[in-house]
Amino acid sequence: MLSIAEKDFGTPSPAPTQQQVTLSVDGFEVTVAAGTSVMRAAALAGIAVPKLCATEQLDAFGSCRLCLVQIEGMKGYPASCTTLVAPGMKVTTQNQKIGELRRGVMELYISDHPLDCLTCPANGHCELQDMAGAVGLREVRYGYEGENHLQAKKDESNPYFTFDASKCIVCSRCVRACDEVQGTLALTVQGRGFGSKIAASQDDSFLDSECVSCGACVQACPTATLSEKSLIDMGQAEHSVITTCAYCGVGCSFRAEMKGAEVVRMVPNQDGHANHGHSCVKGRFAIGYTTHPDRITKPMIRAKITDPWREVSWEEAIGHAAAEFKRIQQKHGRDSVGGITSSRCTNEETYLVQKLVRAAFGNNNVDTCARVCHSPTGYGLKQTLGESAGTQTFDSVMHADVILIIGANPTDAHPVFGSQMKRRLREGAKLIIADPRRIDLVRMPHIRAQHHLQLRPGTNVALLNSLAHVIVTEGLVNQAFVAARCEPLPFANWQAFVAEPRHSPEVLEANTGVPASEVRAAARLYATGGNAAIYYGLGVTEHSQGSTTVMAIANLAMATGNIGREGVGVNPLRGQNNVQGSCDMGSFPHEFPGYRHVSDEATRRLFEREWGVGLHAEPGLRIPNMFESALDGEFLGLYCEGEDIAQSDPNTQHVTAALSAMECIVVQDLFLNETAKFAHVFLPGSSFLEKDGTFTNAERRISRVRKVMNAPGGYADWEITQLLSNALGYQMDYAHPSEIMDEIARLTPTFTGVSYDKLDRLGSIQWPCNEHAPGGTPIMHVDEFVRGKGKFLLTEYVPTREKVNGKYPLILTTGRILSQYNVGAQTRRTANNTWHEEDRLELHPHDAEERGVKEGDWVGVQSRAGETVMRALVTPRVQPGLVYTTFHFPDSGANVITTDNSDWATNCPEYKVTAVQVTRVSQPSEWQKRYRKFSERQQELLKQGGDVTALK
Repeated sequence: MLSIAEKDFGTPSPAPTQQQVTLSVDGFEVTVAAGTSVMRAAALAGIAVPKLCATEQLDAFGSCRLCLVQIEGMKGYPASCTTLVAPGMKVTTQNQKIGELRRGVMELYISDHPLDCLTCPANGHCELQDMAGAVGLREVRYGYEGENHLQAKKDESNPYFTFDASKCIVCSRCVRACDEVQGTLALTVQGRGFGSKIAASQDDSFLDSECVSCGACVQACPTATLSEKSLIDMGQAEHSVITTCAYCGVGCSFRAEMKGAEVVRMVPNQDGHANHGHSCVKGRFAIGYTTHPDRITKPMIRAKITDPWREVSWEEAIGHAAAEFKRIQQKHGRDSVGGITSSRCTNEETYLVQKLVRAAFGNNNVDTCARVCHSPTGYGLKQTLGESAGTQTFDSVMHADVILIIGANPTDAHPVFGSQMKRRLREGAKLIIADPRRIDLVRMPHIRAQHHLQLRPGTNVALLNSLAHVIVTEGLVNQAFVAARCEPLPFANWQAFVAEPRHSPEVLEANTGVPASEVRAAARLYATGGNAAIYYGLGVTEHSQGSTTVMAIANLAMATGNIGREGVGVNPLRGQNNVQGSCDMGSFPHEFPGYRHVSDEATRRLFEREWGVGLHAEPGLRIPNMFESALDGEFLGLYCEGEDIAQSDPNTQHVTAALSAMECIVVQDLFLNETAKFAHVFLPGSSFLEKDGTFTNAERRISRVRKVMNAPGGYADWEITQLLSNALGYQMDYAHPSEIMDEIARLTPTFTGVSYDKLDRLGSIQWPCNEHAPGGTPIMHVDEFVRGKGKFLLTEYVPTREKVNGKYPLILTTGRILSQYNVGAQTRRTANNTWHEEDRLELHPHDAEERGVKEGDWVGVQSRAGETVMRALVTPRVQPGLVYTTFHFPDSGANVITTDNSDWATNCPEYKVTAVQVTRVSQPSEWQKRYRKFSERQQELLKQGGDVTALK
């Protein structure tokens, strides 16, 4: 447990430099880096200079005039925040004259400020209050009867925070936080002098403005002007615990500020290595799901999914689940059961599930949600570079001169990293975007992509081959890098392959729809513009050629030498908080932890010695194979921890048919999700606030997750898995997740040096962490590739089998939105619904007019797999012939219409390419009618089981 406040040195650290400057502050000699402000130098010496407009998170502004100091040989009283240190400088931070000046400044602030400190939500944690005390203010000579802003209207439109203009001192910290940290530029100072005020957008309410509710303004505010509603309701916290966010793959560090066992608020940790004190609306505010009344807190069982649930003890639930799995295996064979791990659970919990499947079930039938998102990343990067992960840190983007984004939407799906990327773009980095849809980064305040390659869905490989063609045929290959770092014969073969005229931008324009001139210009920029970095997401991997596209990206980076240093690299943006970790921990049916194949005898013997049981050399079933085997009557038992495959996997009707065919489904989760409606045993899971462990983010950064409250169900997820394993007859006896990590470190080469003690000491570690890199590895492949020499692979473009025709003339692609997360089980149970309360279908005005569709109309979306109904959103963001939707709400049925097409190497579904027809309708689809009826019945069966919602 840690103190509430973080020390703020007033101004940011200067750029790294070897040059040191020695000066005197109040007679004390201080040595600091050149470029340090006088304020920061004083703070580093333990001398606090009063301040209001200054904070370490923002560039110095010098507006409040409270931090003025006296410097020998300098006229007047300069602001210490904007004055840089110089050799031999002699600074005085306090004397009679300085004190008088500061008190005069504070009098002006206080004369126009409410004197309601005792009832103010910031009481005791208000910088204005603190500074009044620091400067010794005892009276306000101007009185309080003059012109003031004390009756200014309060804006409570935002569901998470209030804006009380009567308390505003117009220090501009909120405006600068929005500009410099978040990059949305939603706030401004309107008017001048006494008439100046903070305004959102065009003087809108915060809710109606461009504000994205990241909380940067709230965090920057030195008064109670911007206050979290939770703080107003609950009062000040009394301790805090540092933990890691459980949303996207950025892996932000937070201080959970606590009052007893209740979370008052989540505050981004300034020392967080992934987020540096920034956050988004989800991580900052959307934690209400952890105490939502929908949470199920008691174990339940039932014989059939048409039966009511029955609350039972943990002993009975675990015993029943184990007995059912044993029965099924005795009757149908060892391979008739399996497990699915979760990318929302910790590394330690995921490790235990795959261990349970391999050691207790006795097979390799384990898979993870990465199967349906980033499995092509693992395969493609392993083949080309030798390691199944991204090459850089997030901070590396600040050294990039050219940024190529393909199939990713960072400002919506990875918003904190998106803000960092925007800062680099505002500094002058060039931007290339390859996306069928116009994402925000194509054009926004102070940012404009040099090239938007608006390709047709399914043509990623064709586009990348045409970019490579230009680089090869125009002599833009980094021959020195390739000769030194890559296998010569595969490179020669690849070079000849992409140089073929059929791969030219002019020829492939017919496939991609991207003008050849744009492709050529983008290729030249990427190859010659300096440090060039590629960032990609699910728009790359969720295709029938997902693995091929990942290989093509790696080829491009190797050919131009853009790998192995800061500012470059191949950077997959992982979707969920622990997708990287779930893959690292051996969640695939063909790999042990550390990406080692189950057929490798030496690896197998290593695990057999540690686990004390024989292990199988044949890969198990992937998720799609589990479904097929279930329908064939061969796979009948499933342990599903923290995943909702009934909503997240493609071709929903096929998935639910497979689930209906199983005899025992055990779901371990927080809520009765879509998969749990087909379950026979429900085990109440734990949220990230209720457990210890680690997450691994998209940059391979391992960070601690720390327990701040008890799980209402009584157990953390790792403990539940251990109970089940013991009931199955395979003994696990871990006392704490740190012991599980110790085992992981013993068995996994990239984790050899990882321990909780080291994580607590360093804050986080990027694997590989071993004897060669005891502090971790921020940048991969620096001197050589993990596989030795980089390997170029041929990337033949094979058009998707999913074709448009007269019946299905449009292409549907899917994605995410800022306010919601994945299947929505968490964010739908928070006020984030204020911004996005349903999935909508985006279609181009031309396609809408052709079908007589207007904004807000209900439209039927029909594919070869099924049909659903959504509300229309008419927008030029999508190109003609393309429609787009999110998948955060189960009754929208987005995956009812996605097909079984998948990546040739990994079975990752082709969510991004579905041929559909769109028509105006007046009622729900037949599937939606059946779904609603089934869901209502399942809720009735839940209620019949007793008071399972103890949080109500």
